[in-house]
Amino acid sequence: MKMGKAFVENDIEILVATMDRNSLDFLATMFPFNHFSNYNILIVNQSKVEKLKSEYPKVRVLNSTDFGLSKSRNIALDNAIGKILLIADDDVVYQKDFISKIINAYHKYENATVIRFCIANEKGSLLKKYSLFSKQELNTFDVLSVSSIEITLNKEKLDTVGVRFDENFGLGKEFQMGEETIFLLDLKNKKQQISFENQIFVYHNDLTSSNKIDVLDKYYIQGAFLTRAFKYNYFFYLIIKLFFDIKQNKLKIGSLFKVLKRVNQGRKKIKSLHMKMI
Repeated sequence: MKMGKAFVENDIEILVATMDRNSLDFLATMFPFNHFSNYNILIVNQSKVEKLKSEYPKVRVLNSTDFGLSKSRNIALDNAIGKILLIADDDVVYQKDFISKIINAYHKYENATVIRFCIANEKGSLLKKYSLFSKQELNTFDVLSVSSIEITLNKEKLDTVGVRFDENFGLGKEFQMGEETIFLLDLKNKKQQISFENQIFVYHNDLTSSNKIDVLDKYYIQGAFLTRAFKYNYFFYLIIKLFFDIKQNKLKIGSLFKVLKRVNQGRKKIKSLHMKMI
């Protein structure tokens, strides 16, 4: 493959979403193999009471009184200055060689707008089922299981198409899940390449925040998510979702009527918020 633009370590910027912080101490845990001040970091601290400051030139802070995880992501994307961006939460732990893995991947997939990586717990066990092989192009079903902290971005390509997170979705909003998939599907609709590199670059011990949501509320969110993500194939993906949930005993046939009622409520709500898009 012909080598395109070469990236270097200083091109990478890590975009960290956090809340109610007044100290940078949490960064020490995120970067155990090197002091955090050696990395380009942009922190969005959402709080109405706490103000976060940085004395380190490479660590920038934006304090915001607006809430919502997707809002935080968008503030970071709009203010990022790196050429390659990492979407990060404040409780992840990066591997010692994560920078080189990311740079090598962008040299390998030089046309990618997004490259997805693997995540594992601190014992090294993968937190999801991943393809055994790297992929140049992820399909629609591939992106359904992507988490934000697996995502890296080519900022120039991202800004060219102008895609951002839908702020109606994500933690802190009524529809608490699905923002990553909607973001990636919006990019796919813009004909952007989303690749996958089968390497671990970050550790995280828990991806089960959705388990805290009531079952019927999950389907309310699903109604909104499927409507927003699959405007023209909504019923197809709804049937697939219901089929697999029933097959995996996540949904009982006897509760199907209640579930469909909540799904329809979510569908109606997001339509009212996105009249121009539906």
